[in-house]
Amino acid sequence: MAAHMQIGEVAALTGLSLRTLRYYEEVGLVAPSARSAGGFRLYTALDVDRFELIKRMKPLDFSLEDMRGLLGVVDALDADPDEDERARLLGELESLRTAAEQRVDALRTRLAWAEEFAAGLDERVRAHRER
Repeated sequence: MAAHMQIGEVAALTGLSLRTLRYYEEVGLVAPSARSAGGFRLYTALDVDRFELIKRMKPLDFSLEDMRGLLGVVDALDADPDEDERARLLGELESLRTAAEQRVDALRTRLAWAEEFAAGLDERVRAHRER
């Protein structure tokens, strides 16, 4: 991966649209690390990692504030905080992990219901075809 990537390359790597990448910049989640002489957005591998974190939070219905909070915690932990701050940040990270697990469990339940529904429809289709 190049030191700096343009937005199109980031979109291809992450599977996010150009519009989504620009939106995340607009709402303050991920800013380009640099700009080219022509004003093009330039991103690093760390920026791509941030987009990937956001992408993984989105299906779990985390809010923009939740996403901003997680990115802030990650940034603060990467800045090598003192022991007390590190403990506080790890507590926040643990809370987010717990919330993520709860949301995953809820999605599994919804998926099971959807599978039961689809199976019931399949049974009805087969029953009516066999008449």
